[in-house]
Amino acid sequence: MAITSSAKKALRASERKHIFNLRRKRALMTTTKEVKKQITAGQKKEAGQSLAAAYQAIDKAAKRGIIKKNTASRKKSRLAKALAKV
Repeated sequence: MAITSSAKKALRASERKHIFNLRRKRALMTTTKEVKKQITAGQKKEAGQSLAAAYQAIDKAAKRGIIKKNTASRKKSRLAKALAKV
């Protein structure tokens, strides 16, 4: 447990950041799952629209450091490739 006031403040800040990071990661996962689900169902038009939202979530997660830059590129590439395959 934090003893000094600066350590307590750092702990509070860390908890706030943790909540924001979880929210960003959850948005990333839900949008990518939605796109994958639409691709497997053969809904190309809906998947194309959801792909834009997934790209946005991936880019924001990479910008904030939740996932790495190359991981973001790989995820976007695989989603686009799967959509083109349909």
